[in-house]
Amino acid sequence: MDFCEKHGLDYLFGVTGTKALAAKVEAVVDPIRVERALTGAAAVRGFAETRHGARSWKHQRRVVARIEATPLGLDIRYVVTSLETPTPEEVYATLYCARGQAENLIKLHKSQLRSDRTSCRSPLANQMRLVLHTAAYWLMLTVRDAIPKSHALARAEFATLRARLLKIGARIRETTHRVRIAFAAACPEAALVRHIAIALREAPA
Repeated sequence: MDFCEKHGLDYLFGVTGTKALAAKVEAVVDPIRVERALTGAAAVRGFAETRHGARSWKHQRRVVARIEATPLGLDIRYVVTSLETPTPEEVYATLYCARGQAENLIKLHKSQLRSDRTSCRSPLANQMRLVLHTAAYWLMLTVRDAIPKSHALARAEFATLRARLLKIGARIRETTHRVRIAFAAACPEAALVRHIAIALREAPA
């Protein structure tokens, strides 16, 4: 944070909660806790902000808290930022959570498309393997983006899409003018596959 401030860079980092921080946001936490208890809601969420200076910090900084009360108890996450304009909700839900989504996509690239398999002795060979893994990533992401947002698979991981949409049996008949794909009558995702094929079809010139 000192480095960012010295060089005029904005930052947004997660920080560990402390008793001192908890005391500063308690005025916002208590009504959220009470509301969840009175309404019996599955979750009640709120946001708060305060100025806080940890022992290792040179000065106080803006800290935003995301507060969520559920039947399991209270969950509070804190982030520290140099940004002064966005509301606490925008800082956490829009900016900070976007970082988490980026990490999830990197995890899909690495763990479900095996992009960490770069065991060749040649750096060029490893680079080529990474290019192919990245091409597979964009293909899978394009297929998922073509799924209607209301469908259960619209946010599925790549391994689930591969099992549900790619690893299925079908009879393919290719003629001069078209390619026909015949699914089994019991294929559970035939309608979705049809929808994706139409959605990804090249637009007429």
